[in-house]
Amino acid sequence: QVQVVESGGGLVQPGGSLRLSCTASGSIFASYTMGWYRQAPGKQRDLVATVTSGGSTTYADSVKGRFTISRDNAKNTVYLQMNSLQPEDTAVYYCLSRLIWINRDYWGQGTQVTVSS
Repeated sequence: QVQVVESGGGLVQPGGSLRLSCTASGSIFASYTMGWYRQAPGKQRDLVATVTSGGSTTYADSVKGRFTISRDNAKNTVYLQMNSLQPEDTAVYYCLSRLIWINRDYWGQGTQVTVSS
């Protein structure tokens, strides 16, 4: 069982920035694929960004050039730096730990990001 905990959400004005953090338990964190997803009210949960154990990253088209995912294996933590935030970025952001070799996904409880003036 992997425990996943997000933090860093909040209220920000359009054009502002936030950094989300996600900590996952386990001594082999470096082997996890980590990802951020988001879910707006009444919508499905969508991919935002992922980072593999080797450091390869993917991004949703809607956040390319604005968001950056990174990981610190020494701290068992993945980050999502969000810049130039817009109201359409408002959602609950969820962190995912993916253990590919056993086909298991572990989700955090989510953190609310609200972009509003």
